[in-house]
Amino acid sequence: MNSPNYMEKLLDGVAVEWKSFGEVTLPTANIRWRDTDSNYRYIDLTSVCREKKTIIETSVISSKNAPSRAQKLVLKDDIIFATTRPTQQRFCCITAEYSGEVASTGYCVLRAKIDEVLPKWIFHNISSSEFKIYLEENQSGSAYPAISDVKVKEFQIPIPPLEIQTEIVRILDTFTELTAELTAELTAELTARKKQYTYYRDRLLSFDLPAGRQEGQVEWKALEKVTLPTDNIRWRDTENTYRYIDLTSVCREKNTIIETSEISAENAPSRAQKLVLKDDVIFATTRPAQQRLCLITEEYSGEVASTGYCVLRAKDNEVLPKWIYHYITSSEFKIYVEENQSGSAYPAISDAKVKEFQIPIPPLTEQDRIVAILDKFDALTSSITEGLPREIELRQKQYEYYRNLLLSFPKPEVTA
Repeated sequence: MNSPNYMEKLLDGVAVEWKSFGEVTLPTANIRWRDTDSNYRYIDLTSVCREKKTIIETSVISSKNAPSRAQKLVLKDDIIFATTRPTQQRFCCITAEYSGEVASTGYCVLRAKIDEVLPKWIFHNISSSEFKIYLEENQSGSAYPAISDVKVKEFQIPIPPLEIQTEIVRILDTFTELTAELTAELTAELTARKKQYTYYRDRLLSFDLPAGRQEGQVEWKALEKVTLPTDNIRWRDTENTYRYIDLTSVCREKNTIIETSEISAENAPSRAQKLVLKDDVIFATTRPAQQRLCLITEEYSGEVASTGYCVLRAKDNEVLPKWIYHYITSSEFKIYVEENQSGSAYPAISDAKVKEFQIPIPPLTEQDRIVAILDKFDALTSSITEGLPREIELRQKQYEYYRNLLLSFPKPEVTA
């Protein structure tokens, strides 16, 4: 695609205005909890999938259990954009399914003036590289980088005539659909491989099944029996800066830390408490069925995690850290979590309850053998640098390239 020539033909001399989001969006309303007895689905910051730009999970709330941040009423075609850690670009377009539900105050709600701008025009513009740069330059805070709704709405976008917007949106949507189809094929293959991995992982970790092991070789112990106590940081005794691992720091799909913030005694959130070391396994106890977990690498040893994580530090003379890691990714552990979590708006499980879960403890040599097999399966299905996940990433980058080309309009000259 030759973008300058294409855009020139498409515009055919039509002037393009530049306006801020605030100028082309409508005011929105907050819910009045005291005036309603109805139940609502709550869209919080973990409800929106960053990769798919869709809502993947909500909780049911009412005036009796609504979190203080459950305030913003959303309607079909609203664009919601997460203003906490904004450079993660967590956003989506509200579908009819979620029209009339409630979103967190952690989202900026952009409701298009449809006589000036298409909702999808806003959607594609906030996915642009230019908007991400704007966020990086205008966010504030180190523990929780954030940007205000006001600042989001100051961002300027090109506003060509609606027919031009319609054509470009059509192209981008078509490209997105083609990319989605190709990605879906790759994802289906990847999902099949992950199911295969899950099957073999559960099989390898299931010591109730006959596998040629002699009776008495395997003990069953609660996690608390094979893990060590951990420490909390004493903020009053340190002037150091730490990287903070909160609940959005760990990627569920990759089981790795993708982003942290810098904190010190001056700006540490109240939940920034748990010191972690290399080979600790951390497991998120809020919405635990999502299985947000990872193994702490050397890079993050000595940093601080949220109290929203249970920290499992292996007694390495009895159990390998990777043995714990793989076992809490198992289907058996997920079932245990679902049966023992409590709460509706924010389902959670206590650290104590997590540590009551019993796992088999074969000899260390047997643990090591099984872990080596599971690590190979994990690498084949999860590594972004090889195989199908890499192909999926390349499809997305291709879409981003053409999206940025199609949204590149000449800006008006700024005069003194």
